[in-house]
Amino acid sequence: MNTVFGFDDKTFESNQTERVIAYSDKPNNLNPSETEEGDRHSNYRRRRGIYLLPNLFTIAGLFAGFYAIVAAMEGYFSNAAIAIFVAMIMDFFDGRVARLTNTQSAFGAELDSLSDMVSFGVAPALVVYSWSLESLGKLGWLAAFIFAAAGALRLARFNTQAQMMDKRYFQGLPIPAAAGILASMVWLSVDSEIPGSVIDMITAVLAILTAILMVSNIRYYSFKEVDLKGRVPFVAILLVVLAFVGISIDPPKILFLLFFCYGFSGPALTLFALHKKRALRKKHQHHH
Repeated sequence: MNTVFGFDDKTFESNQTERVIAYSDKPNNLNPSETEEGDRHSNYRRRRGIYLLPNLFTIAGLFAGFYAIVAAMEGYFSNAAIAIFVAMIMDFFDGRVARLTNTQSAFGAELDSLSDMVSFGVAPALVVYSWSLESLGKLGWLAAFIFAAAGALRLARFNTQAQMMDKRYFQGLPIPAAAGILASMVWLSVDSEIPGSVIDMITAVLAILTAILMVSNIRYYSFKEVDLKGRVPFVAILLVVLAFVGISIDPPKILFLLFFCYGFSGPALTLFALHKKRALRKKHQHHH
């Protein structure tokens, strides 16, 4: 029989077992901060992985945005514009899929924001520069940079103020909508065989205007009240089908019209709200 310092194996094992039992029976002997730290480490071990489904949509959107840049560099501007719209569809689904499947995470939110910067900030700026703004020289790339920088500022503001904002409205033009305005303009012009160099000044003005709208305080309707999980009337499905049919008749024209109208809706709603406030103020003054 083996002995270690006068104890045989059985005695040593039984003493160890007693210690473990005594230790587990008396949780109060532990320092609370130690138990909290242990819980935190075990939680970290459990949560170390990332959710696959919503992040797949985000990566697909990032891929489409990167492809748009490559296609523009090769001179395939229609393909570049379409790729930005594909990125937009992926961006629409990643957040909603995360909410529907209850797989939201801080990692997913950060990845989504970085993907948006590439797909809707850098990609549209480089696409319009390659297609049209290059002929303006320094003014051209500065207009493209202003758009990309405004996109970064818009995303940073959204990320820091997301919890405090009214969910029904966006503060400033959302970056995917701004990208949609430029991408639909490129697609429409290529489809109509209008060279980018002919409308370079219009493109520069539009890029700067959308940049200003992104960083402005003008409110835009968010459509976040649309419930994808709840039941909807049959007419709603019919409207969705009609929308798909309408877009597929002439995608470049219809998409440009939709995004241009959405871009214009913010200033129009703001002016309407200001007019309403003034009318109410005048009414109160007349009563007094």
